[in-house]
Amino acid sequence: MPELYVGRPEDSLGFWCDLLGFAIAYRRPEEGFAYLERHDGPQIMLCARHADWEVARMQRPFGRGAVFQIFITDLDTVIARLKGADWPLFEGPRDVWRRWGDITGGKREVMVQDPDGYLVLLAQDIGTRPVDA
Repeated sequence: MPELYVGRPEDSLGFWCDLLGFAIAYRRPEEGFAYLERHDGPQIMLCARHADWEVARMQRPFGRGAVFQIFITDLDTVIARLKGADWPLFEGPRDVWRRWGDITGGKREVMVQDPDGYLVLLAQDIGTRPVDA
């Protein structure tokens, strides 16, 4: 499970909890650390930046070159929260169908950036169909 370094933990908690529907499982405020989880399974850790584990100079947007794909069961609810907060959508929402061997799997997706610029791809399963469909 990923642990993301964040600039301002409270801003990040607002995004991940209030908008994306995560809850704090436990927290170490003195370290700026929070372990988050959603009711449908996904988990993520947030930690205030510190130089101990930074392997290079960090500059915004953090996480360049990485996309964190998170499967959830209530994508429309999260999209409504994002839109209600005027949070910009990076891409989508959209339905995509990708081949997985002899079937095609469908996902409804939306991509957003968190307060530190990490790309988050939220996806919900919408079914499968034969490749020929």
